[in-house]
Amino acid sequence: MAADILVKNPSLPSQLTGQAESTLPSTVSDYLSWRYIQRSLEEAIGTNLWDIMKIAISIVLILLITIYLARLVDSMLKRHLPKISRAGGAEMVEIVDETFHTITRRLLVAFVYTVGILTAVLQVPQLHSLATAMLAGAGLATVAIGLAAQESLSNIISGIFIAVFKPIRIGDYVDFNGQYGQIEDLTLRHTVVCTWDLKRIIVPNSVMGRENIINWSIQDSEVIWPVDIGIAYTADIDKARSIILREAVKHPYVMKDEEINIRVTELGDFAVNLRLTFHVPHRDDAFTTGCDIREAVKKSFDAEGIEIPYPYHNVILQKAS
Repeated sequence: MAADILVKNPSLPSQLTGQAESTLPSTVSDYLSWRYIQRSLEEAIGTNLWDIMKIAISIVLILLITIYLARLVDSMLKRHLPKISRAGGAEMVEIVDETFHTITRRLLVAFVYTVGILTAVLQVPQLHSLATAMLAGAGLATVAIGLAAQESLSNIISGIFIAVFKPIRIGDYVDFNGQYGQIEDLTLRHTVVCTWDLKRIIVPNSVMGRENIINWSIQDSEVIWPVDIGIAYTADIDKARSIILREAVKHPYVMKDEEINIRVTELGDFAVNLRLTFHVPHRDDAFTTGCDIREAVKKSFDAEGIEIPYPYHNVILQKAS
C-alpha cells in the first residue's frame, strides 16, 4: 500500500510512507566516490573523517616533538651534567660519576617519552573516558601491572640502586661469575660487562644486585696476586724460594716497595706447594705478570736442577706364590 502511494506521489517524504530513502549507490563510480567512502567510514566509526585526520596529524606531531625533545634532553645532559658535577668541586665529582650521569639521563628521557605518549593517547576523545576509568582503578591497575612486570620493575629499581649506592660503576673492573671484565654500560634494564676477550655479557640489573661481585676498582686499583708453584720433596725449599724471589723482583710490574711473600701452603700427594704473592698496580697486569713469572721460574728451575713434579703412581708387582 505504501509503495503504491509512493509511486503515485513521488514527492511525498519517505517518513510519511514508512519507507526510508535508499542510500546505496547505483553505479560502480558511486561506490568509489569520496563522498560514499567518507559516509561509510563515518557510519562505521561514528566520527567525522576530518576530525579523525586532525587527530591523526596531532598524534604524529606530538610523537615527532616527543622524539625531538627526548634526543635534545639526552644530548644536553651528556654535555652539561658532567660540567655541573665538576663545577661543584672535588667532593661533587666523587659523588656524581658516569654511572649516575647515565641513569639520570635515561630516567629523564624515559619520562619525556612517557609524557609524550600519554599526551598523544589523550588526543583521541573516545579514550578520555577510558583514561578516567583507569585513574579510578589506579590501585588495582598498579597491583596488576606490578605482578605482570615484576621482573622488569625489579631490574629498573636495581639499576637505580646501583646508581645511588655505587657497588659497581661504569669503567670498574670486576670478576663476575668467573669472568673478568670491565663495566661498559648500565641501562635501566641491564648491565653490560666487557670481558678480557672482548665478549659482552648482558646481565639483568636484578642479577647484578644479588650476585657476589669482586670489584677491583672500588677504592684502590692495587692488587695482591698469587702464583702457586710445586717442587719435588727432594728439592731444596730455600733454594727454590730464592729463585722464585729473584724472578719476581725482575718483573717490571711487580711493586718492589711492597712485600713479596713465598710460603709453603701444602704438602701435597706428590709435591711441596709454594705460593708466591706480590703486588701489582692494576688487576689488568696481574694475570700476565703471574704467567711471566711462572715461565721464568720454570726455566730457572730446569737450569739449576730443581724438579717440578707431576702426578705419578707407584705400582708394586708381587709374585704369586
